[in-house]
Amino acid sequence: MTDPHTTSPAQHEAAGASPGHVSVVIVGAGFAGLGTAIRLLQEGYRDLLVLERADEVGGTWRDNAYPGCACDVPSRLYSFSFAPNPTWSRRFAPQEEIERYLKRCVARYGLTPRLRFGCELQRATWDAERLRWDLDTSTGPLSAGLLVMAQGPLSEPAIPSLPGLEGFTGEAFHSAGWRHDLDLSAKRVGVIGTGASAVQFIPHLQRTAQQVTVFQRTPSWIAPRRDRPVPAWQRRLFRLAPPVQRLARGWEYMTREATLPALLGNRTMAALGRREALSHLHHQVKDPELRSKLTPDYALGCKRVLLSDNYYPALVQPNVHVVTDPIVSVGPNTVLTTPRSGTQAAPGGAASADTTHPVDVLIFGTGFRVTDASYAQRVIGGDGRSLNEVWQGSPQAHLGATVAGFPNLFLMAGPNTGVGHTSLIYMIESQINYLVSTLQLMQSRGLGSVDVRAETQYAYNAELQNRMAPTVWASGGCSGWYQDRTGRVTTIWPASTWQFRRRTRAIDPGEYVLTAPRVGPHQSISDGSVRADVGEAQPKS
Repeated sequence: MTDPHTTSPAQHEAAGASPGHVSVVIVGAGFAGLGTAIRLLQEGYRDLLVLERADEVGGTWRDNAYPGCACDVPSRLYSFSFAPNPTWSRRFAPQEEIERYLKRCVARYGLTPRLRFGCELQRATWDAERLRWDLDTSTGPLSAGLLVMAQGPLSEPAIPSLPGLEGFTGEAFHSAGWRHDLDLSAKRVGVIGTGASAVQFIPHLQRTAQQVTVFQRTPSWIAPRRDRPVPAWQRRLFRLAPPVQRLARGWEYMTREATLPALLGNRTMAALGRREALSHLHHQVKDPELRSKLTPDYALGCKRVLLSDNYYPALVQPNVHVVTDPIVSVGPNTVLTTPRSGTQAAPGGAASADTTHPVDVLIFGTGFRVTDASYAQRVIGGDGRSLNEVWQGSPQAHLGATVAGFPNLFLMAGPNTGVGHTSLIYMIESQINYLVSTLQLMQSRGLGSVDVRAETQYAYNAELQNRMAPTVWASGGCSGWYQDRTGRVTTIWPASTWQFRRRTRAIDPGEYVLTAPRVGPHQSISDGSVRADVGEAQPKS
């Protein structure tokens, strides 16, 4: 067998391609990248390479190893449909189990030879003459017939720009880079951000740190998690009878889909969800002042609804203090906040003063760069402009996958493919179907490139925004990472996930500019170098 990192010498000679050319290059070795690679191998496309900047697979489940990290989607849904896992220990799988699952998938499907670790994509430029992507990486140049950006939406931590932060003398880190070597038992810890990650790690901090100050900009809607161990008999049943596990997965999927109307504008269902969340808050937080701080003033679902049974109990402990005043600056070992506008004056008419909060450690639970990811600056299309320049702060694609002016580029978990109620893996697998259909079209017609028509992309995104208007994400009265800097909701899919699956089942050739290979040095997807014996791609027993 030839080196899987490049096509064979015979294929290069026949196609006139340069050394270091790969038919399909995938960037990122998380769920999206690994799922894409496995599926392409199963379909017989074996001339592929996965670039991963880290030293092992896992993506967000490798990087986010903070205490208490776990999935907020039921375990039955949080796996590839072609590789079910019967051994999840809990209803909501912890981080370490998900990471192990991905590593098992790598071994099972023989992906290791096609992984290049410590290799970061620095720049990708479309070569319109050779119909290929020229890639500059940290380990040297490559070229690709087709480029798949599968780095994931939660791969770049977002840290706010706070005055004085550079002068902070204590330890400061993002939850995605947790300092496990740091003893927090005698520390005063400040937590900035109260999103999905913070809700999971703050209960741990409360039990270990001397004092925890939670700087909350906006409270989150939090519903009961109701996590529980998966009984041994059930794990054994799933292992011995896979059809039973598939039925359980299907039931879980339908149950999650049934909650979607609350997010799409159904007021009755939204009221039921709101009532449950408020009851959860009232049951766990008895202090009316703290409860007021923790009560959102926007519609349920406008921001990500969080699941937790231990977050509120942590906040009521004597070593935890919730601060809702805005942060003014950071000092060497302090955080300075100022009263919100409209705060009542102190007795005697004096204005409320700024407050200094002593902290030894700062932890950022401030999420990720979802709508302004840096990769958009590094991908350069046919007219010399980057994705970032084309998008102008508002990411758009066709079916979340292809962008006009960027031939043979596919985005996994791209714009408007996020979900607020179920598993993103379902959406990723739908996009993989679309990619496979595209490769099959290119091969059957001998195409060198496909480029979505600008009018197709425009019409699709206009439809999305029209469907988005009545949803809670667009009309719920909040701002957050669901919206880009222009105010458009460009992260969420505003319909049932089965509708997305139906739309991505097969490519419509009429929606694309189809280009045959030009005469001269090139290496196209249709050269035949990507087809192989499908048997090589089957899982190892």
